[in-house]
Amino acid sequence: MVFVRTTPPRPVDVTAVFPELASLARPAIRLHPRPGSPSVGESSVGGPLLWPAEEPWPHCEASHLHVDSGFRQSPADVRLKRRMQARWHRDHNGRGTTPEEAAVKERNAAMLAERFAVGPPPADCPVPMLPVSQLYLRDIPLLRPPGQADLLQVLWCPYDHDPHHKPSTALFWRSAAEVVDILATPPEPYEVNDDGYLPEPCVLAPEAITEYPNSLDLSPQMLRMVEDWSRWQAAGVDADSSEHADCPRDFYDVHLADAPGWKFGGWPPWGRTDPNPRYCTVCDVQLVPLLTIASYEWDGSEGHSWAPHEEQAAAYAANTTGHCCGQDPSQPTKVEVGSTDNMQIYICPTSPEHPHTDLIQ
Repeated sequence: MVFVRTTPPRPVDVTAVFPELASLARPAIRLHPRPGSPSVGESSVGGPLLWPAEEPWPHCEASHLHVDSGFRQSPADVRLKRRMQARWHRDHNGRGTTPEEAAVKERNAAMLAERFAVGPPPADCPVPMLPVSQLYLRDIPLLRPPGQADLLQVLWCPYDHDPHHKPSTALFWRSAAEVVDILATPPEPYEVNDDGYLPEPCVLAPEAITEYPNSLDLSPQMLRMVEDWSRWQAAGVDADSSEHADCPRDFYDVHLADAPGWKFGGWPPWGRTDPNPRYCTVCDVQLVPLLTIASYEWDGSEGHSWAPHEEQAAAYAANTTGHCCGQDPSQPTKVEVGSTDNMQIYICPTSPEHPHTDLIQ
């Protein structure tokens, strides 16, 4: 890893205010993905995978309702659009298309037209899955892979699937040392259902943190405790802060509980639904959070305190002036799931190879 990202100290030491919460602390690792050029030998989001040449690339076998309105985006088109937007962001007077970009755009259109010359693929045509994340044990000590594995690879289908309108996901555990011949050119889908399902290649700066549960995960007794402003005052929290006094529960959830953004382990970011325990379909053990795939690294209005020290200036500037040309410092991966939500992947703590599940929050 060649760069560092550091979460600022929380506005309040939560265990100083509520020692009762200390037993609920969980370790987590914020991944801090940032655009780059990761190799197959690095942990990444949206980067190339260390995939054996002799192993078939995973395809989604479910039925897919392909866009037939005439407006389609291939992965190549999405990448070209992002490069152009990045250039516009650097040079506000440089809008338009350069000759090189026009040539790429024309080539992409020709390739897509050739593929669809006989009509769009049938709904039951298997779709190549896209790399979402690759995590090495050396970078993510919480990984706890099965057997001799030291690498987790996560892929998804770039189409929404019923009944919850989200991409289907696939997990692969492997030993990096056993991969000798690497697949050079993985297949890609003809098109993506949403450009938010095509992660931008990102390198990682893993950071170990400690998390506390969202207020929805607290017992009724502990929730009343968190909502009792006198407890905060007794611990020395600023008594003049109307934000704290009016909504102590919101202050706890936004600034002190579970961290936003891409992370491994920790507590779930509830919100769309109330907590709902999930159980392994093989051994009936309660599943635990594995990976959070986030639309945003921090909330642009209230949660910018979670922006790393190294990016606080950019976070506050974006909150004040907005962003342009698709360049948002809080969305480095360009991933967007649900309505700017998170996707949580859950696994069996007894055997990570048992079937996993996922949930949009």
